[in-house]
Amino acid sequence: MVSIPAQMQAVIAPTAHVGDMYVGSLPTPQPGPGEVLVRVHAAALNRADLLQRRGLYPPPAGASDIIGLEVAGTVAVADGSWNVGQRVMAVVTGGGYGDYVVVPTAELLPIPDQLSDTAAAAIPEAFLTAWLNLITLADLHPGESLFVHAGASGVGSAALQLARAMDVHTYTSAGDDTKREFCAGLGARLVRDSRAGGHAQAVREATNGRGVDVVLDMLGAPAWDDNCAMLAHGGRLLLLGFLAGAKGVVDLGPVLTRSLTVKGTTLRRTPAAAKAALVATAGAWLLPRFANGTLVPVIDRVYARADVAAAHQHMEANQNIGKIILTHV
Repeated sequence: MVSIPAQMQAVIAPTAHVGDMYVGSLPTPQPGPGEVLVRVHAAALNRADLLQRRGLYPPPAGASDIIGLEVAGTVAVADGSWNVGQRVMAVVTGGGYGDYVVVPTAELLPIPDQLSDTAAAAIPEAFLTAWLNLITLADLHPGESLFVHAGASGVGSAALQLARAMDVHTYTSAGDDTKREFCAGLGARLVRDSRAGGHAQAVREATNGRGVDVVLDMLGAPAWDDNCAMLAHGGRLLLLGFLAGAKGVVDLGPVLTRSLTVKGTTLRRTPAAAKAALVATAGAWLLPRFANGTLVPVIDRVYARADVAAAHQHMEANQNIGKIILTHV
């Protein structure tokens, strides 16, 4: 029987200032029906963490207000579907920077034996987000083509790997030579300098004038015209963020004249039933490929949780390739 303390250690962010974060004591969460308690060994950073710290991305109603959206660890309190001590990973709606986090039973994934907890923490948010957008929403098929903005990011690198495993032709952008070389190593046929602006002309030239079937965008309104211009007739634009801005004047003409589809989503606010279905479907395809090395979690840097401020500053500097990990133990 695992002894669960009444209090746990967790990152507390009392203000928006990165230097004010500290590790302190908070009540240990308690699982309810259909939930398990996970002892967190490692958690990954996401852009959403930076926004939440600044008060710009509050957690959904009922979710933990502790920062952290993906974790790897062991089951501490089980519900019959999982065993105490079993190694698991998950996307969570909050709480990842704490010692313990509550996770709905249907949203857990087992960690392949070949992967450490640190490596596993780099998987759930990035690869489930990529699957949700590319497979569930965009219905991407082998032989189609994809442009991914920020290909060296966590989600970007997951999308490039997922597409390569499906025999999808990929094109992307990245901010410096090291990142562009990394993206080329993931099979991208064209890697553009993300600081150069419009990519549509180069993408159309690389696709013999056709354009790509799908664009995965986390930039937002400023990239709208370029995204539409690089899409083929009947193409699909998937919006998963607006790092460059959410508002602007956009031309809707291409949506009608070229039969484009535009969809947007956030995994954090995906309804529980849909998230459980995503975990089941994506997990069945992804886990064997992590086990055999077809897919690889990409880790940029690992920090002890006590150094969470430095980890946030590293992400804010936008120098990372892949995921930044916090280790709790």
